[in-house]
Amino acid sequence: MKKPKSKQVRLQSRNSEVQQIELLEKWIQFGKPESGSNPLSLPPLPAKSPIGRIDDNTYSRYAGCFKFQQLPISKNLKDGLRQSGYKNMTSIQRASLPHSLCGRDILGAAKTGSGKTLAFIIPVLEKLYKARWGLEDGVGSIIMSPTRELADQIFGVLKLVGKHHGFSAGLLIGGHEYDEEKDHVNRMNILICTPGRLLKHMDTTPNFDCSQLQVLVLDEADRILDAGFKKEVNAIISQLPKHRQTLLFSATQTKSVKDLARLSLKDPEYIAVDEESIAATPNRLQQKVILVPLDQKLDMLWSFIKAHLNSRIIVFLSSCKQVRFVYEAFKKLRPGIPLKCLHGRMKQVKRMFILQQFVEQRSVLFSTDVSSRGLDFNKGVDWVVQVDCPDDVASYIHRVGRTARYDSIGRSVLFLLPSEMKMLERLQEKKIPVQFDKPNTKRLQSVSGLLAALLAKYKDLQPLAQRAFKTYVKSIFKQKDKEIFDVTKLPIDEFAASLGLPMTPQLRYLNRKNDKNTPGDSVLAPEIPAKKDLIRPKPSNNLLEESEDEETLDLLRSKENTDGDVAIAADNSLPTPRVAKKKKFKINVDKPVGTRHVFDDEGNTRTPFENIACTSAINTALDKDKVRERFDELREEMKIRDQEDKLLDRKRRKEKRIKEKEKYKRARNEEDDDEDDVDASGSDKDFKNVKRSKVYFDSDDSDGEMKDKVALKTDDISLAEQEELALKLLSSMHS
Repeated sequence: MKKPKSKQVRLQSRNSEVQQIELLEKWIQFGKPESGSNPLSLPPLPAKSPIGRIDDNTYSRYAGCFKFQQLPISKNLKDGLRQSGYKNMTSIQRASLPHSLCGRDILGAAKTGSGKTLAFIIPVLEKLYKARWGLEDGVGSIIMSPTRELADQIFGVLKLVGKHHGFSAGLLIGGHEYDEEKDHVNRMNILICTPGRLLKHMDTTPNFDCSQLQVLVLDEADRILDAGFKKEVNAIISQLPKHRQTLLFSATQTKSVKDLARLSLKDPEYIAVDEESIAATPNRLQQKVILVPLDQKLDMLWSFIKAHLNSRIIVFLSSCKQVRFVYEAFKKLRPGIPLKCLHGRMKQVKRMFILQQFVEQRSVLFSTDVSSRGLDFNKGVDWVVQVDCPDDVASYIHRVGRTARYDSIGRSVLFLLPSEMKMLERLQEKKIPVQFDKPNTKRLQSVSGLLAALLAKYKDLQPLAQRAFKTYVKSIFKQKDKEIFDVTKLPIDEFAASLGLPMTPQLRYLNRKNDKNTPGDSVLAPEIPAKKDLIRPKPSNNLLEESEDEETLDLLRSKENTDGDVAIAADNSLPTPRVAKKKKFKINVDKPVGTRHVFDDEGNTRTPFENIACTSAINTALDKDKVRERFDELREEMKIRDQEDKLLDRKRRKEKRIKEKEKYKRARNEEDDDEDDVDASGSDKDFKNVKRSKVYFDSDDSDGEMKDKVALKTDDISLAEQEELALKLLSSMHS
């Protein structure tokens, strides 16, 4: 027999949802912190102090508390947090939750791996719970992130923590079936999305309405508010109500008045828990900066991987093409550790599969900045290697933030060129404790020769190497900070040789800045050799200035043009000779008309009329036998020529098909995404060997036997030949 429930338990079970919401609202209003205050400055609650209602008009203090169970949040959310293993709050959660639970707008900035995801998921769930939001109410909250992987990670945390709530949540990112999303998006209460996908649904999905939105969250807000997402975000904000709660979180937060005005923030609370910290990065992160020449970067990376075969490593490169080339080349060299690559042009399913594999086993992940923000790897990352210099200090912080998450230990290393040493000063100005060191060249293993051998053996690698070379130089050329990124200081030829390329690829898109003495010259593109007797450069009066220009050009110009440039430079001191103009061709009317001569078989000249006229009466009568022989010879000659023409035509068609196959393979290799534009890679049709069409002819036998079918490949013969063959077969059947 079951023991009857106590009176207290029965009373608690009778409390309705409305009563619980009223209790939470009174609790929040009673302990609401003052605007602009820092809850971290308050002492924590005693261990045995009561939680919630103390008497009729008194409630426990929640500002400054350490545990989630001490917050004025619903029982469903507390159960979800406890079952997920979340007990104590981090600094950003302690500082932001007391303000966000009151309905205030938040600008939150904290170090990477500090728990910002829960800092905005909890207010979202509580806001909708207190509003008694249901399926019929539509979209109540939108959480935007700059990358698909981060959105998927947020969606996983939301499902884990909010599993006891009855809200419907959807994930809107590229790579998923758009038509399926259209069928369900109107019934979602919480949307986790990327800006581009959300805007597409706003523009094309019928009856998609966000006019009742309660909470808008921007994760990695500095990235979403920059120029890359400016058009999408402005279009989205224009369709959202202004009376809403807005939460912005990032490791490097913005204070731009224009950005805040775009989002219609109402007296936001700026929370920067690490603003007074000694370091802008996690305390347990060991950071090194190494001076590496451009032509030794791959040698250093290979040596580093060989020395850390039992580590989980993320390697950051500038472009998708570099990631693909380094991954494919190192994979063929077999370093002794699993290799993986991740970039924005890959399909979403493959990207998520690679991330899952990287979490499960120790390996090396070559990646672009697509994995530099927000991603949290459960088993931790041992090393973050930045082969290429980040765009700015904020990008550096987000990259190294993939390691040393929460209380774990991590290490990072940054390769800097001699021309990029200004970045070291920028990092030190932002309170980032980096240690500068020179590499140990004795343990350096050169792979340039191995890469050259690979490019000769695998023909598909050479186009990859060329595109990696071009995209890296182009990324440096497009950088705005010219103090750090100076394309004129790059050893272009040495860099191409380090990739295994036999020659330096042409870079036609680069144009030299206009110079007073030498206008219109190109920096890195090969120059078109000019005719020495027609075009000569104007000699400069300043000899020192001229020598410096020539020295810079010698450093950056292709090797093939060096000799020609020296010859032109040697002639600059000579006076320019006068060039005679060519005479124009004119028709001379007075010139006599030419005569036509015809030669016979013996080589004698004859006039055209003499050749036509009969020379003797014997030739008037034609010999029929000789005529027949002549026609037979011509007929045999034509048959031989026809066979040769058929063989040539067949060979030409075969070469054309082979070229089409190679072109298709190259297109498939270049199809990385499309993105950004990132993710706009088109889906090409798979190339299949189409079975040739055949024409069957039936041959009748007088004995009544089965008909034999003669199969002919019609693609190998022309239409006229097919008709001729059909007539022959028909005539043989009726003969």
